[in-house]
Amino acid sequence: MRIKQISVTNLFGIFNHTISLNMEERITIIHGPNGFGKTVLLRILNGIFNSRYSELRSIPFSEFRVDFDDDSNMQVTKEPIAQLGENENETKLMFLFVKPGSEIQTFSTNYLEESKVIDSIKLIPGLVRISPTIWLDLPNNEELYLEDICDRFSQLLPVNLTEIKKEPAWLSELKKSINVRLIGTQRLLNLSKDRRVVLYSGRAKMKECVATYSEELGKNIQAKLAEYGALSQSLDRTFPVRVVNQKAPSNLTEDIVRKKLSELEEKRSRIIEAGLLDKDETDDFQVNQEIDDRTKSFLSVYVEDVENKLIVFKEIANKIDLLKKIIQERFLYKKMTISKEKGFTFTSDNGKPLSPTDLSSGEQHELVMVYELLFKTKPNSLVLIDEPELSLHVAWQVKFIKDLQAIIQLANFDILMATHSPDIISDRWDLTVELKGPME
Repeated sequence: MRIKQISVTNLFGIFNHTISLNMEERITIIHGPNGFGKTVLLRILNGIFNSRYSELRSIPFSEFRVDFDDDSNMQVTKEPIAQLGENENETKLMFLFVKPGSEIQTFSTNYLEESKVIDSIKLIPGLVRISPTIWLDLPNNEELYLEDICDRFSQLLPVNLTEIKKEPAWLSELKKSINVRLIGTQRLLNLSKDRRVVLYSGRAKMKECVATYSEELGKNIQAKLAEYGALSQSLDRTFPVRVVNQKAPSNLTEDIVRKKLSELEEKRSRIIEAGLLDKDETDDFQVNQEIDDRTKSFLSVYVEDVENKLIVFKEIANKIDLLKKIIQERFLYKKMTISKEKGFTFTSDNGKPLSPTDLSSGEQHELVMVYELLFKTKPNSLVLIDEPELSLHVAWQVKFIKDLQAIIQLANFDILMATHSPDIISDRWDLTVELKGPME
């Protein structure tokens, strides 16, 4: 299921916006003057599908509607809780899901006075507040929102502060079917995995995303190598028996065998170039002798085994190839290298090694965004990007849509982004939706 349209009523008390998503090209661009709600629309959508209800309560709107491509829709409305006073944050969120031919599903959740909950959270050991709406659970190194804490630490909170209804099964399943990921404007830093600094200082330590993602890519490569090794061991153990029992297909000619061997070496060379396998000491892989029927039987098993082994790397190799292609076209006087030990590293034209953290702000923004789209986004997701133009040179902005199209073709997801930049849009105004004022 995919989202085909979103709409908001009474945003900030004055705006009504409707955004129809481009279902064919899978890229939709929101643009408009400052203050019209471009970023807020992304925040609301992210809040709904990632259960950030405390954030939803802080945004003034009356109704937010999501229409899906199966003609179903979900409406989220806000109503003040009269008995708690006039504070805008003290609201009830109402969910209504309508699907043709099915019973209408509803859910409402009340949030008690936030100040009382926050005061009680201060008494829970191991929680450090790192933003107005987010806490860090130190023992698990996990970011938690208010509702997460009330659910996980209910036994440590007064009973009257844990009266937050849990989501019904229909709502949980709906959210699981549509993965929504937000790439916000603060994308160069994230929380360090090293909790010791936080434990000693009481403050969360931030780490450059380029360093984190470089380490992460190295670990992902090592995991693929372990999978490759386990499969190789299994196939090698049964190889003799399968060779003895194998008879070459009657249509397997010598030319076909040589072609398959050549194709395998091309695949292997590409995987080596991607940094996934070490380069062999010899480049002589050609079979120069005549291939008789007995040898064809042997080689048919060998070819099948190698194809099965190399397919382990297919997805990650395709993503690395595209990552390197985009980065090499953008970064001047630098060469990108991928390895299982360090992930991605760089070398300047004069041979000087460069850490990812040595890159400029614009280069880091480009690298982080492309990496997140390729390696951290699930297929069929809806990715929300806020101001992709940040720190990017105008020439890079002009190429951004084409980069997105290549990434989407490989990774298969939808994009909804908010931008101020006409250079990002370039000649693709057909992908845009302009936010209008209340009287337009």
